[in-house]
Amino acid sequence: MAGISRSRCREWALQLLYQADYRGHRQGEVPRFWRHFGKGGEVPDYLAQLVQGVAAHQEELDRLLRQHSEHWRLERMAAVDRNLLRLALFELLHQPEVPAKVVINEAVELAKRYGSEESGSFVNGILDRVRESVGREV
Repeated sequence: MAGISRSRCREWALQLLYQADYRGHRQGEVPRFWRHFGKGGEVPDYLAQLVQGVAAHQEELDRLLRQHSEHWRLERMAAVDRNLLRLALFELLHQPEVPAKVVINEAVELAKRYGSEESGSFVNGILDRVRESVGREV
């Protein structure tokens, strides 16, 4: 679907991942979400890539989150933060055409909008540690 930004796709992906976190990932989740919210037309490719990528790599993403989130168990993180981190980590690791700085900035902005007062700095800190550990340039 032309004209839909990656930023908007990230926002929708976060909403979908948050919802799926409670219900479990299921086949056909993206088209169902798209129809339910009355977006019309085809599901944007980037939205589908993000949600399917997080689902396909969730074990790897969660392992990295556990490794880089000092004093935080994954299960104790706020659901918004946990799913936003999964989303951003997927982009950092599997979308090399997207600059790390863009991924981190977008994640921090979404954390500020949808998370708690501390979410922005929490998300920024973890993403920056992971970025350094995997050798991605800012």
